[in-house]
Amino acid sequence: MISYELHTLIDNIEELIKKKDWEEIKNKLLDIPASDIAYLMEHFNEETQLIIFRLLPKIKSAKVFAEFETDKQESILKNISNKKIKQIILDLPPDDRTEIFGELPGKVTQTLLNILPINERKEALSLLSYSEDSVGRLMTPDYIAVKPGWTVRKALEHIKEFGKDAETINIIYVVDDKWHLIDSMPIRKFILSNSEALVKSLMDRKFVSIYVNEDQEKAAKKMKKYDMVSLPVIDPEGILIGIVTIDDILDVLEDETTEDFQKVAAVAPFGINYTTASPWMLYVKRVGWLSILLITGFISAKIIANFETTIESVIALAFFIPILIDTGGNTSTQSATLIIRALATGDLTLRKWFSVVKKELLTGFLLGISLGCIFFIRSLIFKDGIPLALTLGFSIICVMILSNFIGAILPMILTKIKLDPALISSPLLTTIIDALGLLIYFYIARFIFSL
Repeated sequence: MISYELHTLIDNIEELIKKKDWEEIKNKLLDIPASDIAYLMEHFNEETQLIIFRLLPKIKSAKVFAEFETDKQESILKNISNKKIKQIILDLPPDDRTEIFGELPGKVTQTLLNILPINERKEALSLLSYSEDSVGRLMTPDYIAVKPGWTVRKALEHIKEFGKDAETINIIYVVDDKWHLIDSMPIRKFILSNSEALVKSLMDRKFVSIYVNEDQEKAAKKMKKYDMVSLPVIDPEGILIGIVTIDDILDVLEDETTEDFQKVAAVAPFGINYTTASPWMLYVKRVGWLSILLITGFISAKIIANFETTIESVIALAFFIPILIDTGGNTSTQSATLIIRALATGDLTLRKWFSVVKKELLTGFLLGISLGCIFFIRSLIFKDGIPLALTLGFSIICVMILSNFIGAILPMILTKIKLDPALISSPLLTTIIDALGLLIYFYIARFIFSL
């Protein structure tokens, strides 16, 4: 639901467009943030969107363009001149430019590359040569670097001259003559130091960096661990080739979180916002997992069929099947969610697997005792008989222990073999626990009822 202010602004702009009062529209858009303009444009038809976009100042139009989803970007590019496209692309930061090139269809990307000046084209092609999830695709080459033999005065003059084109000047990088990274320092060190002091006298050579081919998620973890606003990117020889800034990392974290949520729900990640996904795409991304889960669900049906005699002998056993397997599935999902999150934040490492197993087994036992007592007391109250009460009590204890163990250990196994632990989705865990829980339940029933 849009706010009253936004609704009023939409009405005003539509009225101004009818009057062809372009200057007033420009004035209204002047102080609105780029992200708000992108959101505002979603409430207009395509023709009005193009009118508004053409009225934006060149710097703001680039920022608004970067906020659009890929399909909207493609639509805009098809309907404006090459001169306007060139202006927008050149005004984008290199990292945003590379992201757009990487997401648009190949034919559109090629067209954009061809209209760029030779230097910008080489830069874009260089960034595009790195794998999609690598730090190289996320970095920007716009940073400030100084030499250790410079005076602080010379370094500050250099920062003033080139800082306006840099992604950030909060951190200044020190490189040698061959461009090897040898230190990184906050700009306040330069501002507060004697202007005639040499840069090398300020250095402590303690810095954190990341290799260009590393995964973007690793960059996010490093920046969080060391509380950094920018992270230098180096090649295998230690040469500084770019930086990753906190705004790009926040985008990565948002994308990773969205992807994990989709995987946990047994949906193949679809890489775009839900609102722009078509019903066909949602079908394609969901039908595979649902088919697998349906087929694996046949195992539970087969187990029940194999214990048909047991159920016929004690009909009451059938009444508690849904409660038992649902509780087991919920327990395993809780455990898996905690472990996956701990792995993602770095709170848990694979070296601690044994302590995790011990902790989850004990937790499962305590949960089982608590729920088993509830089951047992309930059976006594409703006079189901001691044998059924014991069956339910012992079954839920065993299922809780097993569910907790499996929910904790499977994400760790996937991490060990270099797979995303989020693949252990809630529906998949539930399906596994259903089958194992039924086996436990029926074998305990057979034993207690001597069937």
